Amino acid sequence: MGIDLNNALKISASGMKAQGTRLRVISENIANQDSVGRTGGADPYRRKTIVFKDVMDRQLGIDLVQVAKIGRDEGNFKISYEPYHPLADEKGYIKRPNVNGLIEMMDMREAQRTYEANLTVLESSKKMIQRTICLLYTYPSPRDLATSRMPAWA
Repeated sequence: MGIDLNNALKISASGMKAQGTRLRVISENIANQDSVGRTGGADPYRRKTIVFKDVMDRQLGIDLVQVAKIGRDEGNFKISYEPYHPLADEKGYIKRPNVNGLIEMMDMREAQRTYEANLTVLESSKKMIQRTICLLYTYPSPRDLATSRMPAWA
């Protein structure tokens, strides 16, 4: 049982680490949703994406989650007509990042909930381990029972 609980801790920790990375990527996207190029005609910030992968820990015989890669969304940039913007092209258009704040907020909530679920599993496993240790520590050993040498607290 102890090994299974330790494995549950490791699995939950890998999930928390992956979701923490996901939250970092989402926060970068949100922070840069209005970042335009540095010069006229230059591309603005491009939305980052994250991909997870399943990794088998052969020593423990468990599947963990890891970040496979952090990529870039190759979707089209938004174009807005702003003829007086200093970075507008000769027709008065400026490229805006391909970041949609609503999508990022939904992704953030999903990542947060997944992180919290992993945290709950971690806390529950920890409590179960602590309870097991407490039970093992406070119960008299079979030898104590056989010789009637009960601990002072009994």
